Amino acid sequence: MAKYNEYKVIQVAEGGCGTLLLGSSGMPLKKLESTLNKEAADGWELVFQVLENKRFLLFWSRESVIVTFGR
Repeated sequence: MAKYNEYKVIQVAEGGCGTLLLGSSGMPLKKLESTLNKEAADGWELVFQVLENKRFLLFWSRESVIVTFGR
């Protein structure tokens, strides 16, 4: 396993409006892709990612991806 000197954690979540209006919305893949490309261009490597489902307001829940980068 590679050793990294520093780490960076980013959360990318699905939109709140789609969750409120539709009950659920898709993960923003374009936003996730652009975030990954931007961090890779800055020298960061993807180390780990996890999908989190958490409560949104009272009745809804929404997904988010928590991404860990290292360099």
